Amino acid sequence: MSRVAVVLFNLGGPDALSSVRPFLFNLFNDAAIIGAPTPIRWCLAQWISRRRAPIARDIYRQIGGKSPLLELTRRQADALQAELSDVGDIRVFTCMRYWHPMSDEVAREVKAFAPDQIVLLPLYPQYSSTTTGSSLADWNQAARRAGLKVPTRGICCYPSDKGWIEAQAQLVGKALTQHAGEHTARVLFSAHGLPKKVVDGGDPYQCQVEQTAAAVVERLTNDPAAPEIDDWVVCYQSRVGPLEWIGPSTEDELERAARDEKAVIVVPIAFVSEHSETLVELDIEYRDEAEKLGVKNYTRVSAVGTEPAFIGGLANLVRKGLSISADLSCGLGDGGRICPAIHGRCPLSE
Repeated sequence: MSRVAVVLFNLGGPDALSSVRPFLFNLFNDAAIIGAPTPIRWCLAQWISRRRAPIARDIYRQIGGKSPLLELTRRQADALQAELSDVGDIRVFTCMRYWHPMSDEVAREVKAFAPDQIVLLPLYPQYSSTTTGSSLADWNQAARRAGLKVPTRGICCYPSDKGWIEAQAQLVGKALTQHAGEHTARVLFSAHGLPKKVVDGGDPYQCQVEQTAAAVVERLTNDPAAPEIDDWVVCYQSRVGPLEWIGPSTEDELERAARDEKAVIVVPIAFVSEHSETLVELDIEYRDEAEKLGVKNYTRVSAVGTEPAFIGGLANLVRKGLSISADLSCGLGDGGRICPAIHGRCPLSE
């Protein structure tokens, strides 16, 4: 029986308030985040992490003093492993980018499992060089250091995957149903932002976020039993620093909804798990802002987590990964690419 290791990648988060600053240092010391030469980047990461740590600690205090991301990702790993019980002797590993367990530790665990094949599956449905690209590059280095020489297939993105879209559509549909007859609701598909220069440099993230939102709307529109969705927008949250970021911002869309006397349904369209950006930024900060602006009603849709449709979709992506010969593929599973040619930082163009 074939032994298969599946590695799930996510951002990671501090496991205690004392971990906040080293977590931030790891984040800002990543060349995919700050592209300066190594000595300069190291100094910048020290300065930024020291400066931002007090603010970040206050954020994590509001959700129990740590990030829930590792625990939630492990639940997804357990659910995925159960869903793949027909594949063979399979084990799903959790690998975090900026806090434990990170690539070196997980690569050693995978080697000890002695798999015949490995499938790399980022929990970022939309590809960005700053997330999936960074995680896969870090894993490849760790695998070499661990002497892990096993046939490996990677999934780089799945913005319109059927299971992912179905899970989102079900959650959005429930929220729309709850609003029926109360207020005219505008759906805000909110994703983590990126500096505009990253997207202008060929990163396909924004394009893929828009694909996801459009696919969710199409899924609901084509279902006669689903509630109507005719007022929606993609927007971006979590802007930091002085650079120009992609827009419109979620804050600006809340202001527009208030002017238009609209209720809002906020959907974390690029997050698959709850963490500080959903539990604090969306649930507390933006909710407070919406109330101050006079937004009639503020509803936040939960992240997909272990929704059966989403886990089923991930399982199908693993099966596709095992069936193709390419080292890396998108959710199409046929070795092709979904990104238009203008997105030169699509990993399938390299």
